[in-house]
Amino acid sequence: MHTQQVEKNRAESVSVSASQAVSVPPSAFTLSYSDNGLAWLCIDVPNESMNTLQSVFAEQVSAVLAELAQRTDLQGMVVYSGKDDNFIAGADIHMLADCQSAEEAQALATKGQQLFAALEALPFHTVAAIHGPCLGGGLELALACHSRVCTEATITRLGLPEVQLGLLPGSGGTQRLPRLIGVAGALDMILTGKALRGKKARALGVVDECVPQSILLDVAAKRALTPKPTRHLSWSARAMGGNALGRSVVFDQAAKKTQAKTRGNYPATDAILTVIKTGLEQGMDKGLALEAKRFGELVMSPESAALRSIFFATTAMKKERGANDEPMAIQRIGVLGGGLMGGGISHVSAAKAGYQVQIKDISNDGILNAMAYHYGLLEKQRQRKILRNTQVQQQMLRLSGGTTYRGFEKVDVVIEAVFEDLTLKHQMVKEVEAHAKPETIFATNTSSLPIHQIAEVAARPDNVIGLHYFSPVEKMPLVEVIPHQGTSESTIATVVKLAKQQGKTPIVVGDSAGFYVNRILAPYMNEAAYLLLSGEPIEHLDNALLDFGFPVGPITLLDEVGIDIGAKIMPILVQELGERFQGPDVFDVLLNDGRKGRKSGKGFYRYAGQGRHKKADEKKQVDKRVYKLLGIRPERNVDGHTLAMRCTLMMLNEAARCLDEGVVQSARDGDVGAIFGIGFPPFLGGPFRYMDQLGVASVVAQLYQHADLYGERFLPCERLVAMAQAGQVFYPAEAESQ
Repeated sequence: MHTQQVEKNRAESVSVSASQAVSVPPSAFTLSYSDNGLAWLCIDVPNESMNTLQSVFAEQVSAVLAELAQRTDLQGMVVYSGKDDNFIAGADIHMLADCQSAEEAQALATKGQQLFAALEALPFHTVAAIHGPCLGGGLELALACHSRVCTEATITRLGLPEVQLGLLPGSGGTQRLPRLIGVAGALDMILTGKALRGKKARALGVVDECVPQSILLDVAAKRALTPKPTRHLSWSARAMGGNALGRSVVFDQAAKKTQAKTRGNYPATDAILTVIKTGLEQGMDKGLALEAKRFGELVMSPESAALRSIFFATTAMKKERGANDEPMAIQRIGVLGGGLMGGGISHVSAAKAGYQVQIKDISNDGILNAMAYHYGLLEKQRQRKILRNTQVQQQMLRLSGGTTYRGFEKVDVVIEAVFEDLTLKHQMVKEVEAHAKPETIFATNTSSLPIHQIAEVAARPDNVIGLHYFSPVEKMPLVEVIPHQGTSESTIATVVKLAKQQGKTPIVVGDSAGFYVNRILAPYMNEAAYLLLSGEPIEHLDNALLDFGFPVGPITLLDEVGIDIGAKIMPILVQELGERFQGPDVFDVLLNDGRKGRKSGKGFYRYAGQGRHKKADEKKQVDKRVYKLLGIRPERNVDGHTLAMRCTLMMLNEAARCLDEGVVQSARDGDVGAIFGIGFPPFLGGPFRYMDQLGVASVVAQLYQHADLYGERFLPCERLVAMAQAGQVFYPAEAESQ
């Protein structure tokens, strides 16, 4: 059957709801038929840009299945999307928030299982024709079909990302995927939640064919007219989990790897392992029953509630402009500085946002460094077959550079990424204003200097704004957008739009020293340093915060950021914000010994064999000479959780101050900023949700206790004291709904 015939079927199709009353909303599922015995099931959720599965669709799908059951002339069926750019992006997460109990959530999962089982039981060959995102419940629906065909398009992604929301696939995904591709591959997909491109999905056996979009429906139709397939695992899939011995090895390895990564903080991963293992050892019916039960329990868990809140927050932020004015049009980006930050900013501006980027540096070596950085990241994608050679060449052509400002008269936004020196940044402002258009925006990537100080020398201060990236730029998802008092609304809106195009989540924060992320990070790091000087071993401190849920420990983080960077930032924070930011005097001692952290090969840890000489199995080791250097006799005196809370309480207190002072505009922005910028444990939902979970009164009480023990720096801020006295929370609407 040809694609043109499908379009004809769409025009002539009869919705399964057509016979119902006019007041009933149109069905998202429409059946049509062709003369060669094929049924076509189009999925097109009315009035939505993306297809998502909703609980109200149960009756609509049941009606489709009932109609198909009456047909005796069908040879096959193609399931496809009526949207141009997506198959099914997953289930509508909002319906989970309506569940008042684990039993209600379990019932949702059971209903989905029953509908997909009925789809799988159809007597003719059903084929899912997939273009665009096919995620979560969308992939579970596709797995219930007998075959799958997807497109080669970049936007096509297949995955089961439920674990990222603290859940497991609840409509049969834990049972069908292992039987299709083997245990090892299924565990890797479900435990990580990663999405596969079309060709990778074909290689793993998730789909049967990966084809150009232009022939997707033709290929699916041809396949649907063949007999239903009988599935057999490949030899390699059988060896890696298709038999009892293989399964035992795979599950043991997966459990160890998962525990090392999650440290027991994400209950969904344990549930996934148990459910998949149960289904394979006791049969699919037992597996499905346990899948639904565990799904219901996880929906009601605080970890899933927190992770879903992050999803809702970031989804809402995608629709926000950050200001009341319209963003200006951008065609060309300028970047000052070809170092690590400049190279990363250039890369995301070209590769992600798709702009022509002109780099300015004081030397050709800086330009070549940025070019090489850009190429290195593209080459990794080429080696993974994400990009073709021609695409790498096209991406490289988007970057140009030089040691002069020639061509900057065409630049719309200049992003400055030079050294953290106010005099130098003043020079950059003056030079850009002398060589660029009057309307060109000057965005400074500073981590601590107040933006109004940088804008003091500007002839057009309304065009000056802070745009704080985090290292490495291509990986870290957050950008802080920092307007000063004179920044125009159009400038704010433009850089917010640019940050989103670069693949970032921007939050607009106040023009205060350290802004938000570094400001709440500084007292946390200081407290870790106080604990170190009290004799707590380096690895004990790092492990305590890893167990708490942070991605890296505070001592490792200081090595990664650079001890010299910390030495520059802390005095600025003390000068601008007060003595509570004064940490123990360790920076000068370490720097005098040549310890800048990883970049110098030694800090608190030693990093022998850097770069190409580093062995794959070589791990960093605590440099015990640091203890002698700082006059410390290391000995564990405090348990890990107590250490973690002592550091984290300082962060919570400073986050509340930031909200009170308007540094962050909302608790939501503060939570997203802490999670995406620092790696605050996502399963806790961010500093503000965590304080709601603990109870603000409990947080205040703990701060007072710590102040008695360790000093006035722990005294709770006025905002927290007032909230505790009034019994308030940071998310009152959610508290009322519970």
